[in-house]
Parts: sequence; C-alpha cells; structure tokens
Amino acid sequence: MRRNTYYPLRQADQIVWLANYSNKLPALAAVLGLTAAQVNAAVADCGWLIYVLQTWLPAGRAWALATTDAAAEAQTGDGTVLMALPVFTAPALPTGIVAVNTGALNRIFALVQAIKDGDKCSDTNATNLGIVGSTQTGPDLTTVQPVISVSIMGNQVNVKWGWGGNSAYLDSCEIQVDRGDGKGYVLLTIDTTPGYTDTQPFPAASVKWTYKAIYRLDDSQVGLWSPPASVTVPA
Repeated sequence: MRRNTYYPLRQADQIVWLANYSNKLPALAAVLGLTAAQVNAAVADCGWLIYVLQTWLPAGRAWALATTDAAAEAQTGDGTVLMALPVFTAPALPTGIVAVNTGALNRIFALVQAIKDGDKCSDTNATNLGIVGSTQTGPDLTTVQPVISVSIMGNQVNVKWGWGGNSAYLDSCEIQVDRGDGKGYVLLTIDTTPGYTDTQPFPAASVKWTYKAIYRLDDSQVGLWSPPASVTVPA
C-alpha cells in the first residue's frame, strides 16, 4: 500500500510531531551522521513552529473574533462610552525559543530527506523520529461535509457537530450564524472540539437563528457547507 506523507495533516498532530522530532533528534545525531549545527538548527526550527502553531496562531484567531465583535459594537453599541479598539499583543516567547528565518518547515523536510538519503537511519530510528508515513487513506477533502444540529438549553443555543470519522485529517470547524437581523451569516466561531455553545443573549423579540458549518484545514475552508440548522429563540 502506498504510504502518505509522514507529516500530519491536523495542526494539533503537527505540534506533537514537531515536539517528538525535536526531542529525539539530538540523541541520534551521531548515528545519523549529523553535525551539531544541523541538529541545533532543526531544534530551533521546531521550537519556533510549535510556538507559532500552538500559542501565537490561537491568540491571533481569538483576536480576529474580537475585531468582529468590536466592529459590531462600533456600529450598533449603546453610545454611552468612548470606544477603544482591540489591539493584538503577541504571546511571549517561551524560554529558549527564538524567531528563525522563514521556511522553517521546508528546512525540516530537507533534513529529513537528507537523513533518509544517508542510509544511516534504521527503521526503528525512523519510526522514533516519526519520519515514516502512515498507510491510512484520507477522505476526499473536496466533499467532506459536517452535519450539525441545534437545540436550546436554558438561555443558550447548543450547536452539535462532529468530525464524521475524519478527525485525523481536519483542523477545525467554522460555524456561522444568521440571527435574522438583516446582516446575513456572520462568523460565530472556529471550533476545535465537537459541540459548541452559543452564549449570545436572546433578543427582545422571538426570532429564528440559523447556523451552518464547514471544516477547515491549514487555515482554509475545505469541503462543503453543512445543511443549515435553525432554531427559534424566545424573547
């Protein structure tokens, strides 16, 4: 069976792969014929990418949602306070992690290829480093489609969604909502854990809220939008 790439598709799994590779590579340097400079550069590249994917990117996404809320507040707020726009402050770098030149993942892949071409890496060490591809066959990313349902519990709307058996190949699920206010669909959240609670306060008058969702991979939408799911929220 043809093997897939060894580097995971899901962002959360990429972080795990980078950490494993970074932790185990130094101990195998002599066996693989790598120089200290090669190993140190690879470890630095991994550390930087882990920070970007695990810490910086989620913070940026949260800030992006805050800007959407701020835009709505600027337009339809109650007018009682002077507005201050949100400012993005990047999370601090962990101890020992420094910024590196662009293309860190390309350099990691190049070193992995050099290790394979060097014929010094045993099957056991290749498995330990995570540089052997799996034999799994992924879904057609042009046709994957979430299925959602919505229900009211107390004064909140629960949006039920799942991975459809494809959690290994997807990063997140983007959910949008149309609150019947003339604005059409707007971004509600980009969720990484199945099931989401919409905490938007119910309006003064009963109205229908409609939700739809689409999967995401590498910060891009993939597949098809879910069929819409609607619920009438009480006043």
